[in-house]
Amino acid sequence: MRVAFLVAPEGVEESELTGPWEAVTEAGGEAVLVSTWPGEVLSFRHLEKGDRFVVDQVVGEVSAGMFDALVLPGGVANPDHLRTDAEAVDLVKDFVDQGRPIAAICHAPWLLIEADAVRGRTLTSYPSLATDIRNAGGTWVDEEVRVDSSGPTTLLTSRTPRDLPAFNEALVGVFTTAAAAAH
Repeated sequence: MRVAFLVAPEGVEESELTGPWEAVTEAGGEAVLVSTWPGEVLSFRHLEKGDRFVVDQVVGEVSAGMFDALVLPGGVANPDHLRTDAEAVDLVKDFVDQGRPIAAICHAPWLLIEADAVRGRTLTSYPSLATDIRNAGGTWVDEEVRVDSSGPTTLLTSRTPRDLPAFNEALVGVFTTAAAAAH
């Protein structure tokens, strides 16, 4: 299982990057850090600067076909930056078009909204995105983790870092099943 983690050059919530990353690698998968700029990304622990992580590939150099699944970590600044980057939005659309599963936590569904991937779907997120999801044609629910397989791709969403254990368990299950079916 090869999983892309799409993040902005700064602003990703560190635990929402490292927790799913560890879950993927512990399950025997390969995690690949993709960003809009080469070099390193700066994570945050809420509003405090966190660790730096080396970028493996740049958005314009990858496509959904190179991966089995996509993780969209949150933080407020991270998805806000990504939803204004056309190549990042196109990459998310590529995953949707190819039916590859996407896991998004916290504020990351903003990127799904920008990619027009929530219409008719049921998601959870950080509560402040509820109106955004509804306005984009989706249904928002207040749940620890929500898996919606009703559209062209499975969307797996969670609310906050508190939900990471359930989020990680669900994404490993969904991603492993998708990878096995694809290979």
